[in-house]
Amino acid sequence: MEDARLLRPGGMPNQLCDALPRWALLLSTPAVARQAGAEFLGTGLLVTVVVGSGIAAERLSPGNDGAQLMANALATALGIAVLIVVLQPVSGAHLNPVITFADRMLGATRRVGETLCYVAAQLVGAAAGVVLANAMFGVASSLSTTDRLDTKHLLAEVVATAGLVLVIFALTRNGRPALIGPAVGAYLGAAYWFTSSTAFANPAVTVGRIFSDTFTGIAPTPALWFILAQLLGGAFGVAIVLALYPQRKETTMSKTTPSVMFACVHNAGRSQMALGFFRHLAGDRAIVRSGGSNPGEHINPVAVAVMAEVGIDIAAEAPKAWTPVGLQASDVIVTMGCGDECPYYPGKRYLDWDLKDPSGESIEIVREIRDDIEQRVKVLIAELGIAPNPNPRL
Repeated sequence: MEDARLLRPGGMPNQLCDALPRWALLLSTPAVARQAGAEFLGTGLLVTVVVGSGIAAERLSPGNDGAQLMANALATALGIAVLIVVLQPVSGAHLNPVITFADRMLGATRRVGETLCYVAAQLVGAAAGVVLANAMFGVASSLSTTDRLDTKHLLAEVVATAGLVLVIFALTRNGRPALIGPAVGAYLGAAYWFTSSTAFANPAVTVGRIFSDTFTGIAPTPALWFILAQLLGGAFGVAIVLALYPQRKETTMSKTTPSVMFACVHNAGRSQMALGFFRHLAGDRAIVRSGGSNPGEHINPVAVAVMAEVGIDIAAEAPKAWTPVGLQASDVIVTMGCGDECPYYPGKRYLDWDLKDPSGESIEIVREIRDDIEQRVKVLIAELGIAPNPNPRL
């Protein structure tokens, strides 16, 4: 049996871990691997739909550009709507590096490493998707010779991508993520016609289309310019979203009272202290819950003691597991060290607090953890626009 000291969590050898980028190690955790897999599959199938329908349209309607574009637009609109609906519960169904970056810029998503995993999966998936489409139609995978580089096309990509970001995050920030699939399908189907570039609006799809010298292809040099225009359009889209929807309703709520979930492993220390601070400072102006992936038997007595020092009694609390109902009802989910077991629900705002586990630590260390949690809770309350408790005992 291999020495356990030579393994990292997930069973990967230390030597291999040290040789990989830090973000790549996240793929060894089941949850991140599953989400990245969904992004790989979804982006690959999206490119297969785009390129495959383009090849079919070119063969069925030779010389008729209008019919070819209509067929390609219809297939893409329907395909992306279906893919988003199917994969949204797994990864959020970004299928687009611009959407992944925008999601992070708008404060609603995961760690930097997970973001990089998403983008890598999307790019590799796009390449795999074009190879699959070419293979199904017996077309050799080769670099495209279609030159689409033109000022009007670049402007069109800025507009198309900004509009896509607006559509997705307007719905997300107003608590209607279930409409994203059909809305994105409808938008892209229309954008095929109202933009001169036919709305690539996706760096991963653009990279994939480099490798198909067919109706939907794009040569490498214009592809680079298209990607730059898409990133610029994504930035404009984020600015528009922030201007129109400065508060997530505002945190993706259809109600006026914000709701927060503190999620950790044992629900016996960090999340319970955060619950105590939040409840004390926000009072009845917010709904707050806590839960763990593997609840302990009792609250950490040292955590109880240090909270009592600042006038907050958490002794009556008991460790409990989070529930799907509680997570779905929460506008903000704060994770604390639960790693790949942390819950993920599309459309929620996520914060990952890197806090030391107080279990087995001295009271001095737990006091430091307590004080860190207090400051984080105060910042969160301010961000949510909650008026603090006018008479705190802290």
